[in-house]
Amino acid sequence: MYGYGGNILRINLSTGEIKKQPLDEVMAREWVGQRGFIAKILWDELKPGIDPLGPENKLIMSTGPLAGTLVPAGGKVSFGAKSPATGIYGESCVGGHIAAEMKYAGYDVIILEGQASRPSYIYINDDQVEIKDAAHLWGKGAIQTEKALKDELGEEFQICTIGPAGEKLVKYACISHDFGRQAGRTGMGTVMGSKNIKAIAIYGSKSIPLADLPATVAKAKEMLQGCFAKENLNEWQDYGTAGVPCWANSIGAFPTRNFQSSYLEGNETLDGKLMRQKMLVTDKGCFGCPSPCGKYCYVPGYDVYVEGPEYETTALIGGSCVFTDIEKVGYLNYLCDELGLDTISAGNVIGFAMECYEKGVITKEQVGREIKFGDVESFKFLVEQIVARQGIGHILAEGVKYAAEQFGGDSIKYAIQVKGLEWSGYESRSAPSNMLAYMTCDLGAHHSRAWSVTHDIAVGRKVLDGKAKKVVDLQHIRPFFDLIGCCRLQWVEIGFELEHYPEVCRLVTGFDYSQEELMQISEKVWNLTRAFAWREIADFGRQYDYPPARFYEEAVTTGPNAGDFIPKEHLDKLLDDYYQLRGWDKNGLPTKEKLNSLGLQFVVEELLKQGRKLS
Repeated sequence: MYGYGGNILRINLSTGEIKKQPLDEVMAREWVGQRGFIAKILWDELKPGIDPLGPENKLIMSTGPLAGTLVPAGGKVSFGAKSPATGIYGESCVGGHIAAEMKYAGYDVIILEGQASRPSYIYINDDQVEIKDAAHLWGKGAIQTEKALKDELGEEFQICTIGPAGEKLVKYACISHDFGRQAGRTGMGTVMGSKNIKAIAIYGSKSIPLADLPATVAKAKEMLQGCFAKENLNEWQDYGTAGVPCWANSIGAFPTRNFQSSYLEGNETLDGKLMRQKMLVTDKGCFGCPSPCGKYCYVPGYDVYVEGPEYETTALIGGSCVFTDIEKVGYLNYLCDELGLDTISAGNVIGFAMECYEKGVITKEQVGREIKFGDVESFKFLVEQIVARQGIGHILAEGVKYAAEQFGGDSIKYAIQVKGLEWSGYESRSAPSNMLAYMTCDLGAHHSRAWSVTHDIAVGRKVLDGKAKKVVDLQHIRPFFDLIGCCRLQWVEIGFELEHYPEVCRLVTGFDYSQEELMQISEKVWNLTRAFAWREIADFGRQYDYPPARFYEEAVTTGPNAGDFIPKEHLDKLLDDYYQLRGWDKNGLPTKEKLNSLGLQFVVEELLKQGRKLS
């Protein structure tokens, strides 16, 4: 198996049984890796309707064929499960160095099944695999836990952890790695906590066999040199996504006051240049990265260290909760990281609570104190209540959709989410294609699958025609990187050419992929995860793709796009165009013809068995 570790590791936490099985070559050829493996395994092995936090759910950790090789930025691994945040397919990827270590230990997939009877962690040292006691780690912060295990096991181990949020089953708990990287979205840390697993520690000493070693070395050098030659490499290395807030504000895309507006007065104090001047300790990259975008910082006003804040954190904590002091954002970023909370969802939830309080939907008596935008103590209080699941925090720990259902009134308009997943960091009432991308993302309202703000600007913000085609194309290209085990940011941010990847996949794996075939595999996975949602939710369809009413009923209040909103009939046109291009019916469900054309006959059979009616 060229390019692969060659094995799937199954760990039954209920029985203690540990099995290693060879990775099937057909599976590798047809599903490539990472999210492809996760989607196929979850479809095959999960019974419909299981409790995401029950022992029947499986937490799958998977990487791709280019991870751990000489190919630039081959450091990605994904975690997947049925999501406790949305009830549908859930997945989140992270960089760092654990993907390579996993491959060097000989594994492409690690599957955690069942539920440990007590707090535990997974110890992997090549072929030695154990479920170890984690009583001494339970209750510790995510970063503290990683340090404690490095001290205990040795610096050579790569470790991912959860914080107290995962232990307490907060629905948007993340999995942390490398002292500040997170698999943040869809509650994968929650699933890990439900299994009583505090950490996964991996060390590997094996090599990855390559189909053509000399040619891979030459191609990797060519790719690295190509990255180094890009014009905007230096600026990207200097600031990473921390350089984005001022630009997003200038085009009216910066979420402000829980997405009431798209422009924040004072946003210039969140600029990456200021962060670099005031807080930077060192630049930090993931495995094999030619353009390290991580910024490891010291926050002098609060005496803490944090990686970041990156753009999404700055947007959802800084903008949505109205903090214009980069040190305050850095501190609150640290607080969420240590507690093990996804900063995107946490910023959304707390901004939502602040707006509900401001508008009288919830009271001081319900909250336990006054809370307001821009107040560090308000944010800290709510975060601590959420992680302890105390008072109103018990409701907020379930996410904005659930909280709005409990609070009632107009609060459902303030709950900025799709499919139960909180919206990530671009206000999109002036960006129809980006709005559509978030609406139709298979995970919920998330930027990772497609981000098209610049396309909206380039072709005209009010234009609708052609926008769906752009979104479909991006939803195949961007998630493609989550098949192969590579970071997409070289392509996204410095303009590295996509055409390199089919060739290097062939040199590494021996599989003669064309670019068209790789995109078709990406499309196949997209349809499988859409079908997964339909299998789980009987009435799933178009109604689950709409954004909150705020976006089509309320206009942006300030900034360059003041007065903008997207009428619902425009959203319907975008969805109609999108579904037609996808080969789905008017309710947004894959047709029998589309599924069969992608080789997903097994999906058709299962959906029919479930009583679903396919067009």
